[in-house]
Amino acid sequence: MKRIILLAVTALLALPLHAQEAAPRYDASYVQVWGQAEKEITPDEFYLSITINEKDSKGKISIETQEQSMLAALKSLGIDTQKQLRVVDLSSEYFKRGNALAWKQFQLKLTAPEQVAQVFSALNDLGISNVSMEKVTHSQLDQYKNDVRIEAMRNAKTNAQTLAEAIGQKVGKCFYIYDSNNDVTPYYGNVFMARSISMKTADAAGTAEEAAQLDFKTIKLKYSIQAKFVLE
Repeated sequence: MKRIILLAVTALLALPLHAQEAAPRYDASYVQVWGQAEKEITPDEFYLSITINEKDSKGKISIETQEQSMLAALKSLGIDTQKQLRVVDLSSEYFKRGNALAWKQFQLKLTAPEQVAQVFSALNDLGISNVSMEKVTHSQLDQYKNDVRIEAMRNAKTNAQTLAEAIGQKVGKCFYIYDSNNDVTPYYGNVFMARSISMKTADAAGTAEEAAQLDFKTIKLKYSIQAKFVLE
């Protein structure tokens, strides 16, 4: 019985030593680096917020009439209102009868900057001035984000190889990756320039001229990756 207990204790004492020998000793010799990558892409999706309000006409033009005029104007510009326009909000007064003034808010998705200029001008001609730029983005933005992050990781490995070669060593396995970019918002530059148009009181010609000069700059994606590689 004593022999069995002795063998068991010996086996238990040997486990930590075996585990220590089996564990990779990456902390003994490694290189820690940062990798960065950037990409600029031209936006191809533009979201406008449009609000039609009976108050603008002091209740003389109904929401329904304004909406029909807006739909006709958008269709004349080649916009598929069934797919590109949606209602996002409306006042409770919209369902009421009487003298209550109503309003209705839409979101319009466009795919070219020149369409933005055309819509601002057409709606201004109709007396619909409550139009603003809601969002500017790219239809493949998530894919571009992944591409840039992958490039940042490759850059990190290249940096590690450069440093290792400087001391006559090679880079082995990567045993640590820190990606802090999960919630990073891309830098959009001056893409919201169009917001100011909805706040101006210029005449139709002036507004159209300003809209035609909209400068939607590129969307900049920039990511950093930290990594650790074994030195061999």
